[in-house]
Amino acid sequence: MKLVFCFLFIGTFSIGLLAQKKSNEPLENTMSQDTIQKEIIPEILDEIILSNNILGSKFEVRNRTGSAYFLSPQDLKQFGYTDINKIIRAVPGVTIVEEDGFGLRPNISIRGTSAERSSKITLMEDGVLIAPAPYSASAAYYFPTVGRIENVEVLKGSSQIQYGPFTTGGAVNMVSKQIPNDFSGDVRFTYGNYNSRNMDATVGYSNENFGFVTQYFNYNSDGFKDLDGGGNTGFDKSDYLAKVRLNTDLDAKIFQSLTLKYQYSEEDSNETYLGLTQDDFDANPYRRYLASAEDNIITDHQQFQLDHLIKPAQNIKIRTTAYQNNFHRNWYKLNDVTITEKQSISNILGSPEDFPLEYEAIESTNDTDEDVFGVKANNRTYGSKGIQSVANITFGKQTFNDIEIGFRYHEDYEDRFQWVDKYAIQNQEMIRTTVARKGSDSNVINSAEAIATYVLYKVTWNNLTITPGLRYENMTLTREDFGKNDSDRTGVDLAIRENKVDVFIPGIGANYKFNPDVSVFGGIHRGFAPPGNQEGTDPEQSINYELGTRFNYFGFTGEFVGYYNDYSNLLGSDLAATGGSGSLDLFNAGAATVQGIEFLLNYDVLRNSTGSMTLPITFSYTLTDARFDSDFDSDDSIYGKVSKGDQIPYIPQNQFNFTVALEGDRFNLSLSGRYTSEFRTQAGVGDIPDEFKIGSNFIVDAAARYFYTPRITFFVNTMNIFDSTYEVARTPSGLRPGAPFMINGGVGYSF
Repeated sequence: MKLVFCFLFIGTFSIGLLAQKKSNEPLENTMSQDTIQKEIIPEILDEIILSNNILGSKFEVRNRTGSAYFLSPQDLKQFGYTDINKIIRAVPGVTIVEEDGFGLRPNISIRGTSAERSSKITLMEDGVLIAPAPYSASAAYYFPTVGRIENVEVLKGSSQIQYGPFTTGGAVNMVSKQIPNDFSGDVRFTYGNYNSRNMDATVGYSNENFGFVTQYFNYNSDGFKDLDGGGNTGFDKSDYLAKVRLNTDLDAKIFQSLTLKYQYSEEDSNETYLGLTQDDFDANPYRRYLASAEDNIITDHQQFQLDHLIKPAQNIKIRTTAYQNNFHRNWYKLNDVTITEKQSISNILGSPEDFPLEYEAIESTNDTDEDVFGVKANNRTYGSKGIQSVANITFGKQTFNDIEIGFRYHEDYEDRFQWVDKYAIQNQEMIRTTVARKGSDSNVINSAEAIATYVLYKVTWNNLTITPGLRYENMTLTREDFGKNDSDRTGVDLAIRENKVDVFIPGIGANYKFNPDVSVFGGIHRGFAPPGNQEGTDPEQSINYELGTRFNYFGFTGEFVGYYNDYSNLLGSDLAATGGSGSLDLFNAGAATVQGIEFLLNYDVLRNSTGSMTLPITFSYTLTDARFDSDFDSDDSIYGKVSKGDQIPYIPQNQFNFTVALEGDRFNLSLSGRYTSEFRTQAGVGDIPDEFKIGSNFIVDAAARYFYTPRITFFVNTMNIFDSTYEVARTPSGLRPGAPFMINGGVGYSF
């Protein structure tokens, strides 16, 4: 199968090269040069520019047969956000569970999927799977730095059947900086409180047959938490991007382009899993215990991507992409406390009254005995690689037809080589007292080999568009456990387990336009998520329905959608990030139902004004009801003992977001507010006990931009302008606060 895809990639490019011998000959008389200039060349330019987009524009969203949302470059610049949580939570149907206040490792849920490390949605950058090991270990400990991203696309319902392996909630595609049409660039400097700094520099160039873009992005801060005894609680993250494109003449008989992308990022963060008890949170929500002083995560990420586009005929295009992602991270963090016997930090902070000696060791700065604290080196290496190809064939005039066929061969792995050092507190410092043997805590390789293919047929007749589709996933998931005593991996204690899965994922969507201002759309498709490598664990499966309308009345534009996801089997995951042991084993959680309403409304208050100013208002609302339909027991702290009818944890029932912007020729003033209702941190029903509740919050941000010249812009961004104190989660271990008042300002120069 590998050879098939290699030949497909090489063959399409070779055919095109042979055709170039005649590329400079005049086209047949059936196509005039005027037609080429007015229709074909602009179309090809769009295909080059939007090569990595799924949607490409808000116009495409309005014409899809399923729910989707497009965040444009202008949307991303409006508040200068560098936190994906603040950007994507404006999308109806999306739920965010904050963790570090900066969005370094976001937890994103779409339509009630588990938010844990965004592990139940399909994450992509430039149309390529970007989670470190999306099949074998889908928890997204790497996430693209959104500050360098040009636009964000979100697909839900039957809109995302082309994008797997996760097809239940939705897919998110982040599009990196595109190669410009001519020589251009920009530089932005930002400085804010907590010594937060940001630099973004981009330069690019294009001519008829060549183009490139390079980008450098750095984001760092000293952090807003106060470590007992003092110390930095922030981070420093840098990204580097380069793209080079070669292409034939735009009017060649057979157009081709070849684009090479390289991306590298590195991060050094003093981040921790250790939160606070309720009493300590109430006293100072930004406190951080001394026992977490050694906590730090170091990461580096590389992506190589080679993209080939060929148009062997005007109505046929084939895009083939080869990719490889490499990711390493070592999160060195407090894991447990041993006074008489070992206790996890999650248990201690969840019930400090049951573990008074262990809690005192964490909370105080008093000297302790040796080897009291276990600090785990969560040392992991990830890799993913593959080749994918998508062919589009269009035909018909009165009835427009578009057949899309996609293939992907993919391999990925997660290599866990972990150990636990022992520490003590001496003279108000964490001192290492025992150095552990590497690999003595976990010595495991999880891997996956997967083949995916799909066919999507789009037919439009008059005002009706129908898109039936079928996806097929075939995967082999393997675990090799070398044991905790075989650091050299000789294989003397090797244990192997394997799980094979193949599944057909059908779906169909439809969109009917009553007139240019009103349309109705709906769809039904199968939801799926891989089951992990433990034999006997079933894949996550559901049947998902949606029905909605898009409208434009008297200047009010928007969308109203209802959805219903019927799970025959929901999967839970044993993640340390949710208070579990961190084995990443998946378990069957039985039947569940998630249903909800999504509403989006846009209106320009000054639309009838004769002046140049505009006052656009955007409002979005999400109602989610997520419940278990069966009973089960779990050791995971967010589930516990579950009964039929219990609400699924970490899914707020109500959310809304609004944005108001006053825009003129020389300035832009923006205000944004977001509300999240209270939610459970453990499954249950009825009134939420205080120890399992995250309270509601309403956070307001503001931004201002002044266009000093067409090339120079000054800006100020403020987050949480009322400095509201609010809880965001009780995971990974203890209560965590949302970010306090933050302000930054800077200048941008473009050329």
